[in-house]
Amino acid sequence: MGEQQQVKFPQEVVDEYAALGVDLPALFSAGHLGTRMGVQITEASPDQVVGTMPVEGNTQPYGLLHGGASAVLAETLGSIGSMLHGGSSKIAVGVDLNCTHHRGVRSGLVTGVATPVHRGRSTATYEIVITEESGKRVCTARLTCLLRDVKPGDAEIVRDAG
Repeated sequence: MGEQQQVKFPQEVVDEYAALGVDLPALFSAGHLGTRMGVQITEASPDQVVGTMPVEGNTQPYGLLHGGASAVLAETLGSIGSMLHGGSSKIAVGVDLNCTHHRGVRSGLVTGVATPVHRGRSTATYEIVITEESGKRVCTARLTCLLRDVKPGDAEIVRDAG
């Protein structure tokens, strides 16, 4: 699955989290599930989050990319965008995910790009388009996250995430 690549963050975001003592690349990684699935985050900002995932190891019994794997990639990317939009005073929690699977993929790497549909004070919605290596659309997803205020004790959870 390889090593996690360094994610490109806007400098003001890096500075905001560094002031809190939070390891931003670890916090906004693909997490344990994403790591097992080979998800790599290559770019992250509130305006766009990009990540890749190998098809190999993420297939269903017919040898096609598993729809649940596409959902993991989509939710990972949309959640990162929502967290970055909310900033360090908010926690993003997914409340709705839907995925439309357009075509099967048997090999290679898929790329997901999350872009905002709505960025409000209490919710953020991202559209995630997943394509295969030739650029054909594999899946279109939409994720809505609740942006809730950080509560006492959340800081430890955020710091332990890294």
